[in-house]
Amino acid sequence: MISRTIETELEHYRIGEKIRTLRTDRGLRLTELGQHTGLSAAMLSKIESGKVVPTLPTLTRIALAFSTGLDFFFTDHTARHAFGITRKAERIRLDGRNTSNPMPYDFESLDYTVHEPDLNAWLASFKEAAEPLTHSHAGIEFIFITAGRLELTWDGRKHVLEEGDSVYFDATLEHSYRKLNKGECTGVVVTHRQ
Repeated sequence: MISRTIETELEHYRIGEKIRTLRTDRGLRLTELGQHTGLSAAMLSKIESGKVVPTLPTLTRIALAFSTGLDFFFTDHTARHAFGITRKAERIRLDGRNTSNPMPYDFESLDYTVHEPDLNAWLASFKEAAEPLTHSHAGIEFIFITAGRLELTWDGRKHVLEEGDSVYFDATLEHSYRKLNKGECTGVVVTHRQ
């Protein structure tokens, strides 16, 4: 799982594509680039196609051949625009009670693939709680109930949310959640820190 995560992170940089673009823009064949770098045409082909991720020394040799720095390969023009796909099979369910600030739900991050997101989204599986945990935090919170019934206490007032209901509230005021049904109670929780 970790090696796949590393591969996925490196894919964002499209190093092989950038090398191919530099080479074709200069009208070089793989064999010619190989002569400048000391790498075989076969190895360069694998790097360009993304089958092999070059080591830093190898990438430095290629960069020197094009009179460019390593930063060229790691500057991602798409990084200025937030984008990330989180696949269902890749999500990890975390126990909310085992965090430094215990929560009455288990959760799965829906946006972990985005670096420095402006908001955070989780799939929450609310648990039964004898005494709801009251908390507050900076920003705004939004919850969309996907299954079950949830009691939200916000600023001392109780509200019952059914499947398909949503709520948007100032999270700086104390709030808590309590599952009301016997079966599954889930929701999408989105927070935005202002």
